[in-house]
Amino acid sequence: MADPLPGLKTFALTVAVRGGARWEDEHRSGWSHLLEHLVFKGAGEMSARDIVQRIEAEGGSINAATGQERTSFEVRAMERSLPLAMQVVSDLVFRPTLSEAEITREKDVVAQEIAEAFDTPDDHVFEMAGEQAFSGQPLGRPILGSVDSIGRADRAGMEAWRATLYAPERMVVAVSGAVDEARLIDLAEAWFGLATSAPGQEPEPAAFVGGNAALTRRIEQANLVFEIPGLSAHDVDTPALRLFAEILGGGMASRLFQSAREERGLAYAVDAWFEGYEDTGVLGIYAGAPPGRSEELARVAAAELRTLARDGPTEEELARAKAILSASLWMADESLVSRAGRNAAQTLLFGAPIPSETLTARVEAVTAEDMRRLGARLLTPARSATAVLGPKAAGAAGRVFADALHA
Repeated sequence: MADPLPGLKTFALTVAVRGGARWEDEHRSGWSHLLEHLVFKGAGEMSARDIVQRIEAEGGSINAATGQERTSFEVRAMERSLPLAMQVVSDLVFRPTLSEAEITREKDVVAQEIAEAFDTPDDHVFEMAGEQAFSGQPLGRPILGSVDSIGRADRAGMEAWRATLYAPERMVVAVSGAVDEARLIDLAEAWFGLATSAPGQEPEPAAFVGGNAALTRRIEQANLVFEIPGLSAHDVDTPALRLFAEILGGGMASRLFQSAREERGLAYAVDAWFEGYEDTGVLGIYAGAPPGRSEELARVAAAELRTLARDGPTEEELARAKAILSASLWMADESLVSRAGRNAAQTLLFGAPIPSETLTARVEAVTAEDMRRLGARLLTPARSATAVLGPKAAGAAGRVFADALHA
C-alpha cells in the first residue's frame, strides 16, 4: 500500500509478514529469528556485503525484526532508490542463499545472543514471566529460542521454514513518503507478485495459564514482572485498556510512579504496559527494586491495579491519558518509519490501515464507566504470571503480588 506525502524526498518501506515465533513448534523454537539473520548473509546474486553496500551506497539503511506474530523488513532511502529497495527485500525473503557454512556460523552468533539475554536481568525476567503466562505454548517461549532448538537447524530445514514463514499471501508491502501508488503497484507485482509457497498451519489459540517464577542471582537489584490476562488487538475494549495501562504506570504522573517511587522510594524504574496479540493479550508491570523492599512493592503494585480496576480513573487521570495517547499517535504520524510499519501491521491485523483520526476518536470516546467495566473484566480470571530475578530476599515478591491481587 502507498502512503504518499507530497514534498518529501525520502521514503520508508516496510515488508511485513504475518508470521513469527508464534508459528513455531518447540522443535523449531527460534528459527524465525535465526532465518531473519541468515537472509542477510546472501540472497539472489548478492553477498552479505553486497546487500548492505547497495542500500548504503544510495544513502539508505536496511533493517529487520522478528516478533511473535510478525516479521518485518525495513528500508529508509531516497525516492530514486525504491526499485532497488524492493529488489533487495524480495531477494531476502524469496531467494536467500542459506549456505551450510553461514548457518553454522550464525547459530553460534544467536547462541551468544541467547547468552547475552540471559545475562541481562531486565531482559531475562520478561522471558521468565512469558513462560509462566503461556506455559507450554509458543507465546511462552523466547523469540530467540534455545541453544538446543537453534542447534537443530540445517539448510533443508531452514529452506522449508522460509517457504512456510515468508508466504507471499501473508505479506504486506507498505511505503510512506515519496512514493507514487501506480509505480509501487508495478514494483510490488514485479518483485512480490510471482512468488509462491505453501503457508503452514495457523497457530493454536493461546491461553493465559499463570504461575510464579523466581531465579536467584547475585546482583544488587531485584527485577520484577507482574502480568495478568489482557485483551486481544481486536477487542472493542482495547482503547480503554491502553488508557488503563497509561494511568496505571505509563509515565511520571501515573499511579505506580507516584506511589512506588515518589511517595515510598521503592523503585527507580516502574511502569505498566499492554501487549495485544491476535487472540489474547497481556497487561504487565515491571519494576526494579531493592531486594528487601520487593514484597512491599509487590503489594503496592497489586493495590494500585485493584483500585484502578474497581473504582476507575479520576476525570483528570482519564483526560491526561487520552491526551498522551492521542499525541503519541499524531507524533508517530510524523515519522515515515512509524507510518509504514503501522500501515503494514494494521493491514495484516485488520485488513486495512486505520486512520489516526479514527484511532483518536476511539480513545476520546472512552468513559470512566467503560474503564470500570474493563476493570471487572481484567480481574475476573483471577490469574497472574509473575517473575522475580535477583537476590534471594526478593524471591517471594511474585507470590505476594498474586496473593494481594486476588485476595
